[in-house]
Amino acid sequence: MVFNFDTFKLPIAANRLGAAAAVAVAIAGVSACGGEQATDTGTDSGETTEETAATGDLPGEGVSVVPGYAVLEELFQTEIVNIGLEQMGYTIESPKELEYATLHVDTANGGITYTAAHWETLHEEFFANSGGDDALERTGTYIANVLQGYKIDTATAEEYGITSIEQLQDPEIAALFDTDGDGKANLTGCNPGWGCELVIEHQLDEYGLRDTVQHEQGQYFALIADTITRYEQGEPILFYTWTPLWVSGVLTEGEDVTWLEVPYTSLPEAQAEVTEDDTSAEGKNLGFAVDQQVILANQEFVDANPAAAKFFELIEVPIGDVSAQNQLMQDGEDTPEQIRAHAEEWVAENQEQFDGWIEEALAAQ
Repeated sequence: MVFNFDTFKLPIAANRLGAAAAVAVAIAGVSACGGEQATDTGTDSGETTEETAATGDLPGEGVSVVPGYAVLEELFQTEIVNIGLEQMGYTIESPKELEYATLHVDTANGGITYTAAHWETLHEEFFANSGGDDALERTGTYIANVLQGYKIDTATAEEYGITSIEQLQDPEIAALFDTDGDGKANLTGCNPGWGCELVIEHQLDEYGLRDTVQHEQGQYFALIADTITRYEQGEPILFYTWTPLWVSGVLTEGEDVTWLEVPYTSLPEAQAEVTEDDTSAEGKNLGFAVDQQVILANQEFVDANPAAAKFFELIEVPIGDVSAQNQLMQDGEDTPEQIRAHAEEWVAENQEQFDGWIEEALAAQ
């Protein structure tokens, strides 16, 4: 049996118990028939894959891989990659959780083999500071059209006609989002070291918001949980967020919350070439580049492992699938073992395409 991953699509709450039960069933199906699906395709490339497996001549044999990620919500997409690498014979070590800056440096130095959590535009400075193209390889488009920006609750937006972050220059508008009594709007913001905090700090100055907006930083997921609680209590909310993330399933765009525009595109120096076209989505200038998550790998590893490099280039996951899986984590399925099961489910649901990526990657060795 192959589990229908469409039951993970947002909204997710109604499917919670059914999805959890189906996970267990589908994993059994993967164990029972996954190997046959991976080799018996009836194509020349499938026959090559079967012959390669039969002779034990897999390209990853004897090669260890250390994956890295920065937040637990990125482990799902990491495990999907791990499954493919395992099928090509690589030994996967326990994934390491590191801050983004350290993650980039360690990948360049070889302590981390790859990360599936590199934002091509947002993390440009991390990439350049870690050795750039000489030490690192960015490949493929793993998750396309990822968004970032500022949101407020729709009720407040409609009542006061708020459409742009620039309107928070008005002390009376800013005070609507004051949570600590100092008269400033409290913006649920970005963790230090993530990269997005640099954009927010830059824009607070650029758009003249420093005197009326307080950038709240700390542990994002604790802060956003408090923000959601305030929304449920009927209070106005102002927050930074991104997709893919479970937040978009809890606070639905257009119903619960709405994106705020920026008056014009202005980003830190490392993103100076980004234009308004690059920061516009859903009919608004969101102020952050519409980005893509790509696989970032150690250059020496890529050069020595063409099969893995090809797989990195080919694999892709729809953004909605990542957000939906993140919602399962928010609902309590957040252990490494459960996240791995979610990844196995995704592979089972997309088995034919996944097998094709493996076959093409093996042909590149």
